[in-house]
Amino acid sequence: MAGRRSALHAFIIKEMRHILRDRQTLTILLLLPLAMVVLFGYALRNDISDVRLVVVDPTPDYATIALRNRFAGNPRFEIVATSQTLDLLEPLFRRGDADLALAFPPRFAESLSQGVPTRLLLIGDASDPNTGSTMAAYATAVITSYQAEIGATGQAVRIVPQLRMRFNPTLESVNLFVPGLIALVLTLITALMTSISLSREKERGTLEILLVSPLHPWQIILGKVMPYLLLALGNVATALLAAWAVFHVPFRGSLTLLLSASVLYSMVGLSLGVLIAALAPSQRAAMLAALAGTMLPNALLSGMIFPIASLPAWLRMVTYVVPARWFIVIARGIMLKGVGFTYLWKELAVLTVMLAVLLIAAVRSFKPRLA
Repeated sequence: MAGRRSALHAFIIKEMRHILRDRQTLTILLLLPLAMVVLFGYALRNDISDVRLVVVDPTPDYATIALRNRFAGNPRFEIVATSQTLDLLEPLFRRGDADLALAFPPRFAESLSQGVPTRLLLIGDASDPNTGSTMAAYATAVITSYQAEIGATGQAVRIVPQLRMRFNPTLESVNLFVPGLIALVLTLITALMTSISLSREKERGTLEILLVSPLHPWQIILGKVMPYLLLALGNVATALLAAWAVFHVPFRGSLTLLLSASVLYSMVGLSLGVLIAALAPSQRAAMLAALAGTMLPNALLSGMIFPIASLPAWLRMVTYVVPARWFIVIARGIMLKGVGFTYLWKELAVLTVMLAVLLIAAVRSFKPRLA
């Protein structure tokens, strides 16, 4: 028995020394859980701040101004525009410059003074149904508080908020997740698989064998990544078909524009995968780096599941370098809002800049090895 305990003790010591000698794995094992705790801790929130509010007030009076001041003084809301008609709302919602609109009826104060039920229209962007519902609940709370304050003076008032959701009126959650899942699938096929494939070639030494072939180095890299690009486009087509046929997700925009954006986003993922493969010393390190650098940020910091508006300011800055954040805006804009290049050129430009930066970095990182 003593001999077995001694052997077990020696075996545990040996395994601990093996882990401590592998500094790379040890660093990942220590830092990855910490990064996950921090990211999940900040991302798993439904609180939303900085709700961009548009006020439609056809006949301003003391009551509308008082309620508008309530929203202006609430830290959750930011009044980005005021108008006397509803015509301003359509372009603001399509551009993504407004989250919620508060539309007063004509002669609001007069209706309140007569004690009759007064309807107040709330219009929300429901392309993200969870965020839209939360923003509407915040606005309803402000209106209810205002009504209670007037009621405390002895005046009988009744304000009836009416909610109207744009782009996803039934608040179907599948309409939120399908565009995000397309981004996740593209990342999985491009960045993750490319980095693992190229790292495997490096680890086995077959990449050097290819280099002595008549092909140029860039042709070798292109030959390695092109099948993944075609595979990614095939996945986009099947995902869109399933979204339409199975989940009945609306598609209101241009299919050509969405496929073009998917090609651009896939090329960003492929460049990132090549860069990871160039920097990673082994296939295992490449896989871990791809998971930590692409899958986690894509799932938590892209707005796919949790609203970006609920993140703290410093983490919102990090989301600007997550490619999926921009692609999801494009996919939701095309599929749910039916907008075109005029409204999405900024997101497409950001992805183009990311592609250029990653391509340059990937080529420069591979150059010493391919020289």
